[in-house]
Amino acid sequence: MKKVVWGLVALLVILHQDVWLWDNDTLVAGFMPITLLYHACISLAAGFTWFLATKFAWPEELKVDVAPAPVTNTSSEGGADA
Repeated sequence: MKKVVWGLVALLVILHQDVWLWDNDTLVAGFMPITLLYHACISLAAGFTWFLATKFAWPEELKVDVAPAPVTNTSSEGGADA
């Protein structure tokens, strides 16, 4: 699965260079430039790829389970809040 994640990263790097849309003035739904929609989709794909990277390609030595610290009450009985 790590190779798939790295492949997606490489694909996103290539697709991010959208030289084929620079001169396209098409509006999607009558208001959004096609280039803006393209980059919004690239951003969503990058977020999904990062999710996959953290889920499947994260280094094992960094996966440390840490117990939460116990919560202690540091307020005094006769403090300013009383």
